[in-house]
Amino acid sequence: MKKLRIAIYLFLLVSVFGVLYYHIFERMTFSDAIFMIAITLSTVGYGEVQPLSPTGRIVTVFIIIFGITITGYTAGTFIRMLIEGELSKKFGRKKVEKKILKLRDHYIICGYGRIGKLITKELKKHNKKYIVLENDSSRIAELESTATPYMLLDARDESSLIKAGIMRAKGLVTAVMSDADNVFITLSARMLRPDIYILARSSEPQNEKKLQSAGATRVVSPYLIGGQRMAQLLVRPTVVDFIDIATMDDKFGLRMEEASIRPGSPYIGKTLIDSNLRKDYGVIIVLIKKSSGEMKFNPSPTEILEKNDVLVMLGKITDLEKVNAVI
Repeated sequence: MKKLRIAIYLFLLVSVFGVLYYHIFERMTFSDAIFMIAITLSTVGYGEVQPLSPTGRIVTVFIIIFGITITGYTAGTFIRMLIEGELSKKFGRKKVEKKILKLRDHYIICGYGRIGKLITKELKKHNKKYIVLENDSSRIAELESTATPYMLLDARDESSLIKAGIMRAKGLVTAVMSDADNVFITLSARMLRPDIYILARSSEPQNEKKLQSAGATRVVSPYLIGGQRMAQLLVRPTVVDFIDIATMDDKFGLRMEEASIRPGSPYIGKTLIDSNLRKDYGVIIVLIKKSSGEMKFNPSPTEILEKNDVLVMLGKITDLEKVNAVI
């Protein structure tokens, strides 16, 4: 695109020079000068608009040489870009950027490394809106091949977070390799949006407190979790298999899901047994997280449902979607 712009600028420069020369030195009107430069650069061979001076003919020769050269270069560059798809990519990128500007209640993923890729894959799987901030241009091809919405920006810069729509976002995930960068991104995000949910990656367990102090809502250490999971597979393999089926694997049609009881819900004030959630939808209520943060595992049938309670349920995917709709 840069080469095409340069070629167009050179073409315009020669055109403007020619028009001004014919108008000033050859005493042509502006319309005649424009017509003269047009037939000269296009080499259509209409002849001179009016007789030229010897100097004018020499200048015209140079205009023809430069004009043909620049025109050929411009046309060649344009055709090459069309063949290689650069123009379609450029205009397609513009459309993506316009969509990004309209995003609301989305997640901003800072970093498209191994963790960032897994996060975007899961968000895409669950039809969640998101955008990736990545400053490594070598990852553009992979981002575009997977149709991942992205912006080639440094997430450590506050202006980058603003361009990604942090003021309208639902949450932010900082998953770059450096813990120091994760701390800085967390601080910047918290200063811009004191109420935003921030999930931060920690490479070293001892840095978790630093990230929490910087404003992270939750901190995850992938290596620590990976080690714990491997140990659990040795000690409780069946439990791990069940959790995988309930949370990540849809091949059996089961899922563990959560649903919040919003204001105006018909279930507010009802007991768990009176809600008929299990009877009507066949879901199992695993726990209830109260608005105070208290967790009630395996809640009793007489547990009263309140506004902003979060129900964690296990059941068929289709049934869970129905429960979410009515709650």
